[in-house]
Amino acid sequence: MNYLRRRLSDSSFVANLPNGYMMDLQRPTPTPPGSSTSSPASPAAERRQPPSISTQSSASASAPGSGNFLSSFSSVVKSAQMAQNVAAAAHAKSAPKILLVIDDQHTDWAKYFRGKKLNGEYEIRVEQAEFSEINLASYVNAGCMVDMQVNKGGTKVVRSFKPDFILIRQHAYSMIPGEDFRNLIIGLHFGGIPSINSLFSIYNFCSKPWVFSQMIRLYHALGPEKFPLNEQTFYPNHTQMMSTPPLPVVIKMGHAHSGIGKIKVETQQDFQDITSVVALAGTYATAEPYILSKYDIRIQKIGNNYKAYMRTSISGNWKANTGSAMLEQIAMTDRYRMWVDSCAEMFGGLDICAVKAVHGKDGNDYIIEVMDSSMPLIGEHVEEDKQLITELVINKMAQVLLGVSTPLPSSVKVKTPTPHLLKLLSFNAKALSPAGGHRSGSASPSQSAQGSPQRARSATTSPSQAFQPGPIPASSGPGGQKPSPQLNKSQSLTNTFTETLRGNLTDDEAKAETIRSLRQSFASLFSD
Repeated sequence: MNYLRRRLSDSSFVANLPNGYMMDLQRPTPTPPGSSTSSPASPAAERRQPPSISTQSSASASAPGSGNFLSSFSSVVKSAQMAQNVAAAAHAKSAPKILLVIDDQHTDWAKYFRGKKLNGEYEIRVEQAEFSEINLASYVNAGCMVDMQVNKGGTKVVRSFKPDFILIRQHAYSMIPGEDFRNLIIGLHFGGIPSINSLFSIYNFCSKPWVFSQMIRLYHALGPEKFPLNEQTFYPNHTQMMSTPPLPVVIKMGHAHSGIGKIKVETQQDFQDITSVVALAGTYATAEPYILSKYDIRIQKIGNNYKAYMRTSISGNWKANTGSAMLEQIAMTDRYRMWVDSCAEMFGGLDICAVKAVHGKDGNDYIIEVMDSSMPLIGEHVEEDKQLITELVINKMAQVLLGVSTPLPSSVKVKTPTPHLLKLLSFNAKALSPAGGHRSGSASPSQSAQGSPQRARSATTSPSQAFQPGPIPASSGPGGQKPSPQLNKSQSLTNTFTETLRGNLTDDEAKAETIRSLRQSFASLFSD
């Protein structure tokens, strides 16, 4: 810099410059208004001016050009930023919402969400995996990033994404080694991802005695008549299992589900033996009185849809879900609805839940368990239940992500052809009457029970009603009274045999004889 100053101060150096260089230094200084109009200084005098004056004049001459350049550059940057924001907004509006479904590969949930949109604008991209196939990292501001490694058809699929919503259809915790995924539930909740059921309730359902404690609160609030909860004793460890409870009892070790970890104890020696097993397991245990059951009851709730089922063991196992069993849908009573609605209020609300109970041979009901969104779908309406879950998820996503609330459907029409084998193995209640004709809608329960007083029960305590393929008739018979829903066991084996029974009159006698013989066989099989 000092060298340039010395060179510019040299008059001979400036004089030897080619024409056009340093022209701004040779220009006359503008005369301010009101000053004298003397002639400009000579070029030699201008060359003798101090370097500071020359630099100031050069900077003043170049200032307008630099200002125009900076303003143009800033306007270009602003335009680029606006275009980028518009493109990002358009991409965010057109980007699909990602739904993470945690379930096994037996159900392809992408099939049920295909072609459906949130509020008619956003498509739904389904990513399905099991708990063992995902990993994640959650952040305070960046949300939750899920890494998924799924084996599809022998091909390993690896993806990373940020889910917008979660549907959990798998148990988050099991006592089987390697099946404790509560850390993933914590990570998803840490990322603030909405789900069905809520992640808060999913974590609470990882301990069955903890859930049973909530049922005890309902038992004390509603009373034993409205909420007949089965008695249960909790042991935090084996050291408290010193005194033998009234036998027989059912011991449940730890967080066991699906019939695993349940033992029927009938003698004091067996109770001492199971105490040693609890000690080896190093977990808590519960004991509840064994109920000589006639059948199991399950009431499920999916959104606004309710269904009730009855399951009767055929193989004679004390666990109705073990071995062969007969499952049929029964009437949904106000009593059952009150059970499941009360349990659906647990842990801030359950969108999907089910209540399990046992109907004893003493004619009483005993509630034993509540299941959350991981409950298995049973019966002949599995496809309808999957459609109901799909609609429930779509409405919940629209409400949480877009703020749009739409009414939930109470039922979904699903066209599923009935298998021919099912027609041959099921029977219509009208054809199972002694005369082979229609059953009167005003028949008394004792008449429909064919002389068996134990089968004639009130509709609020017994669900032994025949399965109705369509809607339950509102009224029938004289006076508009509702038909009695009570049928005996052989008559409750009803489904879709109507088409097979319909034929010409020449076949009626043979069909009636076949029905009578089958009816006698099933009546003897399920007799008390």
